[in-house]
Amino acid sequence: MVVAPVNRTRLALPSFEITRDGPVAHLRLTRPEASNALDIDFWRRFGPELKALDATGEVRALVLSGEGRNFCAGMDISVFSGGAILSADTAADRQAFHQTARDLQETLTTLEKVRFPVIAAIQGACVGGGLDLIAACDIRLASADAYFRIEEINIGMMADIGSLQRLPKLMPEGVVRELAYTGSTLTSERAEKLGLVNAILPDADTVLAAAFDMARRIAAKAPLAVSGSKAALNHARDHTVAEGLEWIAVMQGSLWSPADVMAAIQARMTRTEGEFAPLVPLRPFDPAA
Repeated sequence: MVVAPVNRTRLALPSFEITRDGPVAHLRLTRPEASNALDIDFWRRFGPELKALDATGEVRALVLSGEGRNFCAGMDISVFSGGAILSADTAADRQAFHQTARDLQETLTTLEKVRFPVIAAIQGACVGGGLDLIAACDIRLASADAYFRIEEINIGMMADIGSLQRLPKLMPEGVVRELAYTGSTLTSERAEKLGLVNAILPDADTVLAAAFDMARRIAAKAPLAVSGSKAALNHARDHTVAEGLEWIAVMQGSLWSPADVMAAIQARMTRTEGEFAPLVPLRPFDPAA
């Protein structure tokens, strides 16, 4: 059984737990009895906690995993309790519905906005909101028993917090349309062939071990160059090649660090790990300060 690295810091929350070992963080969904369905606590805390990790400037990679048999079974039914999301009887209700959908979308978009790469370690079910979640990650590793499904169509609605927008950038659009219209299941084997996941490992333990290994390799690189590469890839996904080239030319000029380049070259020549300055901590803007 894989044991997570010894933690320097630990923050336990009802829906997930965050631990850190130096520059590598681990966010683990901790509701295995509910197949890690995403409840109200998740939606309230996920974005702020990710931003808090990013604000330190010390985190260089994050592993995202789920405890138990399944990675994530999607949206927890408790999110719909009280009718707040389901109500659309009046124009005001529909406006509130729209804003709620945008808030949920923005929560998952935080995965793209943080400066460090996020690696999803997936086992068992990854459906509905779980699929939205991993679609916003940088890299996806899966166990042989993992499977993926756009579950929303099976309960009479369309997916609305990221899968239909991000998945066509990750695998053939025709396959995404098939999943979106039929609610059929995508196996891990087919997901790897189509490019949704980077690799298939035998089980959940080996997936998590591979994710930590990759995170440590990322953390050994210059954090400014890694964060810049993430930003460039996200920009290129949503723009033309010409726009992407112009953007990265400007960005390279703003992020160029001779100290990091020399440290990387020295590390390569001596076969040691490079020593790089951490990213600058992020602080809320306070005009009164």
